[in-house]
Amino acid sequence: MPRISEPTVAEHRARQLRTLLDAARALVAEEGIEALSLAALARRVGLSRPSLYEYFRSKDDLVAAIVEEELPRWAAHVERALAGPPDLVAKVDAYIRAQLEVMTDGRHAAAVQLVEHALAEPARERIRDGHAQLLRPLVAALADSGVPEPELRAELIQGIVEAAADAAQRRADRAAAVVEAAVAQAVHGLAAPDPGPRDQDS
Repeated sequence: MPRISEPTVAEHRARQLRTLLDAARALVAEEGIEALSLAALARRVGLSRPSLYEYFRSKDDLVAAIVEEELPRWAAHVERALAGPPDLVAKVDAYIRAQLEVMTDGRHAAAVQLVEHALAEPARERIRDGHAQLLRPLVAALADSGVPEPELRAELIQGIVEAAADAAQRRADRAAAVVEAAVAQAVHGLAAPDPGPRDQDS
């Protein structure tokens, strides 16, 4: 049995779990999704495979645990972003910018990559439940403004976000322009943005 480094077994397990998840995120960030395995994680942290199985039954279980830990913080960031803007257009704008900030700045790189990773259904279900947290503030804003089918509209806006995140990664030199285009597409469609009120004498 591993040496207990905390006052209680529960505290030791919680600390060890945080260490394992941090190491797994670092492994994904440094070497990519395909490098993530229970064997690679065990080597990285110096644990035996049997000891690791006390925390994760499979790679899918590990992936789901990484995403589940990250998504609440990610969702809180999005919720804070939507708390300030006074109108729906500004809230949609804030939602897209907050999401893309998270998805392109590397802070949540492992979670962003792993959300799309091929998993067995039980793990996918766990991730779907957590991922739904990200949409809730946007769904609420749409519903409060009387937008029909707010859940569907939120999913479509999220689709723009995900496409923009992919485009920003492929076009790193134009990432800022990709963000602006994503906001314009979601808020204005293919129409030109409203320039605002004009001077009557012009």
